[in-house]
Amino acid sequence: MAYVAVDADERLEDGPEGLQFKSFLGDSSSNAGVTGVGSTDRGYLQGQSQRKSGGFWTVEYYQPYFDVDTQTVLKRCYSTLIPTSTSFIATHLSPTPDLYGPFWTLTTLIFALFLSSSLAASITSYLSDSATEAFDYDWKLLSIAVSLVYSYGLVLPILLWLALRYLGVGEWSVVEAVAVWGYAQFVWIPVSILCVIPNWIVRWTLVGVAFGLSGYFLVTNIYPILATAEAKATRLIIILIAVLHAGLALTFKLMFFSYYITVTEGGGGGGTGDVPVGNSTTATTTLAAVKTAVRLVKMVVEQ
Repeated sequence: MAYVAVDADERLEDGPEGLQFKSFLGDSSSNAGVTGVGSTDRGYLQGQSQRKSGGFWTVEYYQPYFDVDTQTVLKRCYSTLIPTSTSFIATHLSPTPDLYGPFWTLTTLIFALFLSSSLAASITSYLSDSATEAFDYDWKLLSIAVSLVYSYGLVLPILLWLALRYLGVGEWSVVEAVAVWGYAQFVWIPVSILCVIPNWIVRWTLVGVAFGLSGYFLVTNIYPILATAEAKATRLIIILIAVLHAGLALTFKLMFFSYYITVTEGGGGGGTGDVPVGNSTTATTTLAAVKTAVRLVKMVVEQ
């Protein structure tokens, strides 16, 4: 190793050997992707690259869709109750849609359906004047609610998204499809609670209101996507969606909101005029109402 004497006032580039400085960090082109040299920086960058490159089967892939605050979720839920919410995807799901709200809405709806129907059945059983057996919870309703709500709120939008992708319509993502369907079912939660009221007119009215609001929300947000398809026949899918939604509303009414107070002509149980507590048809409900009116008229006449 040789040393060269250099005066303090002499510039380095003017030295006797023409001093040059060489980098021992390697080729700059090979290190173009390195941003930091510390272990902390490298670990952070590696973690980011792994999250970006992770497949849909990893937990990290879905983490951004559950990173949402309560205020945002509630705002998106309440906006589905407004009939003017015709651009829900662009207004409320932008820039990032979430999956937490749809899962929360559907899961809450399952428990609301089961609890409200069980409470309504117990109330009507207590108020009935016929001799019926002691009330017992029907746990089959819970499994029915789970299968029905998750199939309609999760499986159906995924199948619709796959069908539209096959038809060449790519205006929305599968997360947006699930979000629209999940948030659309929010209106059924308060309706389930209010349907505890033992009055068939009130229940049919509430079911009709929920069907109208949620159906209008789905149609106004899905039809513009169907309209972007080159084939005009694709728009007819909206009819299938309307039919399925009507079937869901009718199933909710008959399976969970069809408990009525027993009416007996003679005031005792076991008569031929009894209307059983439990799931009932519209004809049976109308017959019960007519018999109640006749009974009240007889009481007034006798007095």
